[in-house]
Amino acid sequence: MKTKHHDQLMRTIKFLGFMLCISILPFFQSFVANNTQQPQLSKKIVVAYVTSWTNVIPDPTYITHLNYAFGHVNASFNGVRVDNPERLRKLTALKNAHPNLKVLISIGGWGSGKFSEMAASDTTRSKFAEDCLRIIKEFNLDGIDIDWEYPTSKAANISASPNDTQNYTLLMKAIRSKIGNDKLLTLASCADAKYIDFKAIEPIVNFVNIMTYDMGNPPTHHAGLYRSKYTGWISVDEAVTAHVTAGMPIQKLVLGIPFYGHGKSGIANFIDYKEVIKLSGYKNQWDTVAKVPYLENDKGEFVCTYENPESIQIKCAYLLNRGMLGAMYWDYSGDTEDGVLRKAVYAGVNK
Repeated sequence: MKTKHHDQLMRTIKFLGFMLCISILPFFQSFVANNTQQPQLSKKIVVAYVTSWTNVIPDPTYITHLNYAFGHVNASFNGVRVDNPERLRKLTALKNAHPNLKVLISIGGWGSGKFSEMAASDTTRSKFAEDCLRIIKEFNLDGIDIDWEYPTSKAANISASPNDTQNYTLLMKAIRSKIGNDKLLTLASCADAKYIDFKAIEPIVNFVNIMTYDMGNPPTHHAGLYRSKYTGWISVDEAVTAHVTAGMPIQKLVLGIPFYGHGKSGIANFIDYKEVIKLSGYKNQWDTVAKVPYLENDKGEFVCTYENPESIQIKCAYLLNRGMLGAMYWDYSGDTEDGVLRKAVYAGVNK
């Protein structure tokens, strides 16, 4: 049988329980918020390759990362040789006024050899990695970008070994060990995702710059987004998928965009965008499937493949839709003086 004392006790217990729920509710809400996976909200990146052999000083307003091209493996296979070091110092000085700008040195490039010999032994790998740290400190850099084109391949007339892929992984581990986790370690990758063990290096690297260009010459596109009748070896979309399949998460992939084209029949094989737009006597065409422009001559022949602001806008929408980290381009100097391409990239990835 309930008593008056019992009812008062129950009311007190309920009141205390109510007050307890109110007091712990904020902590519970905080716990749920912090332990529920949220969408990635980090700002997209724009990586600009800037070369040692040009004089243009890039505008940091439109880029987040600057990759200086190039450094090389030295003749002793145990360190880094920097092209035009004074120009690199001028570029790192941009950080004084733009402290959020990240400047890396890209080591390698097409035809830059000695990687295979250097990566083949623990001793030279370790010394090379130590020298990477030295140049980071000497030039006030934010990291290292490795552009070995390509492990196991002699296509660029450099030495190669069947063990290069495994040694590449060991090299990246050595560099990460020496430079620490507060510095960036990135790489440039062939479009088809061959040559590198991406599953092995994924925990080591910050992101991968896919060289989604040079994938064809007229009459095929060199950076077509999707496969069309003018696609040769591979499309941009296929290249991105190849990297994901190879083991690199989509959020660590950066889409490469060329600021140059390839021509034939009177147009230079390598031609900057700023020169493409000066050409006369050609018909501007648009591939509605591949989403890129090209030029035809008076015979109706496909004679130049290149990018323009419209194709860049579409590529940026693509990378955002796929959840990629951002865009990269080669190279800054190929743009017009007023920067129509770099502005298109920056606007495109920051929609």
